[in-house]
Amino acid sequence: MSGAATTDRQEPLASSKSEAATPIGIASTKIKPDVFTIQERATMTDAATNDVAERFATLHEFIPAARKKLTDDKWDYMIGGAETETTLKRNRLALDSLGFRPRVLRDVSNVDCSGHLLGKKLRIPVMLAPVGSIQRFDPAGSAAVARATGGFGVAQMVSSVSEPGLEATAAAAKGMKVFQLYVRGDDAWVENIIDRATAAGYDAFAFTVDVAIYSRRERDITKRAFMRTPADAAAQRFQAALSWPQIKRFRQRCKLPIIIKGIQTAEDAIIACDHGVDGIYVTNHGGRQLDHGRGTVDILQDVVNAVRGRAEIIVDGGFCRGTDIIKGIALGANAVSIGRLYLYGLAAAGQAGVHRVLELLEAEVKIGLGLLGATSFAELDKSCLQTVAPVTTPHVFSAFPLLEITEQLRGKY
Repeated sequence: MSGAATTDRQEPLASSKSEAATPIGIASTKIKPDVFTIQERATMTDAATNDVAERFATLHEFIPAARKKLTDDKWDYMIGGAETETTLKRNRLALDSLGFRPRVLRDVSNVDCSGHLLGKKLRIPVMLAPVGSIQRFDPAGSAAVARATGGFGVAQMVSSVSEPGLEATAAAAKGMKVFQLYVRGDDAWVENIIDRATAAGYDAFAFTVDVAIYSRRERDITKRAFMRTPADAAAQRFQAALSWPQIKRFRQRCKLPIIIKGIQTAEDAIIACDHGVDGIYVTNHGGRQLDHGRGTVDILQDVVNAVRGRAEIIVDGGFCRGTDIIKGIALGANAVSIGRLYLYGLAAAGQAGVHRVLELLEAEVKIGLGLLGATSFAELDKSCLQTVAPVTTPHVFSAFPLLEITEQLRGKY
């Protein structure tokens, strides 16, 4: 991400249909630190009601509701990042450094929010990201998420280290589902997992490749809340040894579309395409792996320019609002993946909470598209965006300015 200062008059980004633009930089600005206040009055989420739509009228209302249900270690696992959490903050900063250039006097009486990924139609171009140990936030785990995504009409990527497991989650899923693998065994072990995912009806298979070495997540370490067992640490050697020749072998073996999750440079995106990969998943693991990485929106532009349509592109990293989804698609992604956002819904209200998060996100997307003068995502490209100065200090909750950030929400550390 460039740190170059911008001029007072910002130029729009070059359209993807014309010559490529240089990556968006962050406009230099003086940002006042956030003031953390103690929440004193009751919120709507405290209402004694089972009607999730009534309890949650905005996305930020899920956050305090989720916090009340989670212990300190579960909460910090959800919201935290690696070491200084700089990468986590840059994800949000990159999104906040993009402004819209709306067009007017266009008929937007009928707005279509749908998208497509790997040949599957999605109600909105959103995927729910894989989350390890997701059962910590709701006992039904990835099966609850599968039912919510299937009922709403978006995609789910299922983590190989989540419960209730590969087959049980697939049985609960009625929509698009992708299985994501952490490599914990030799090639024969991987091929067996591929066969199981294929038999279970998954629509694609993903390899996570940004965890060759497990990071230091100091929110967990300082509380001595160690997530990994000695067996996990021993199996990590297989992930550390994963290489492009193995991806080539698995590509030849696997009949499903293959996605590489963890691409952060144009160079690796090109190599992935050369290996016949169907999907490039741009992510820095939500800021939970390499510290001091770039924001994924900045990486996305490099990858889109390098891939040139040879593979479909997914992006995640700080996407929390409908306008964020619009920015990701306008920059060339086929789908945007959300993580922490739907976990707030899952922890607060289970399957129904996830579904409600998606409803609110869709409402924001529809409003955003219409106010931009577009009736569908197909009418947008990067020319609707330009670099701007962010107006808030980036942090995990900075997409929700009406949220009163209590000490409890910040976590112990």
